[in-house]
Amino acid sequence: MVMSAFATSVGALPVLFIRSISHRRMDSILAYTAGIMVAASTYGLIPASLKLTNLYVLCCGVLVGALLLNVLEYIIPHIDLDHERSDVKLPQEALMFVAAMTLHNIPEGLSVGASLASEVENLGLVVALSMGLQNAPEGFLVALFLLNQGVRKSLGVAMAFLTGAIECLASVFGFFMVHIALFLVPYGLAFAAGAMLFIVYKELIPETHGHGYERLATFSFLLGLLSMIGVVEWFR
Repeated sequence: MVMSAFATSVGALPVLFIRSISHRRMDSILAYTAGIMVAASTYGLIPASLKLTNLYVLCCGVLVGALLLNVLEYIIPHIDLDHERSDVKLPQEALMFVAAMTLHNIPEGLSVGASLASEVENLGLVVALSMGLQNAPEGFLVALFLLNQGVRKSLGVAMAFLTGAIECLASVFGFFMVHIALFLVPYGLAFAAGAMLFIVYKELIPETHGHGYERLATFSFLLGLLSMIGVVEWFR
């Protein structure tokens, strides 16, 4: 469960070695990551949630996850973390994105920990694998998105590390509080899926369109989707 959570931090490290990135490459990376996140949601989280509960709970969880992030977009103001240094300012889009990724990592971590501690056959493996496979490109995505918003590389990597650390703590809590957390697992899985799908459609897909590389982004999205499905099938 630690490896699953800290895959986010490992995925963010390559950003430190990137001097500049073209719109073409940026669009393809974002689209590929979006495909992974969609596959993790629809092929991993949602089926796992349905395995433990019913369609009503799933729909409520997905919609609550998306609605909560929608509300965050309106209430999170522009914040300057250090008024004396202009290179650490976080625009509203960047702050909202980090808050969204952090928020959806909490139920993800809770679900991983509780699933591993449960006696449901293969549930822990499927959930942990789904989370881990999308956490590495997700960490890269967080750092890259912040870099694109003008945030320093070191701060972007540090914030990606923070989102992974929070998921790790939630995993530990879920593992030791399995009798309480297991009840919340299907809700957490559905919530995480809704949050991820909201981020994909609201932030990532629009970000990959408008620079003239829409076709490349489309095929990158499909490759990301198929890659995630293929890896999950390989380990089953």
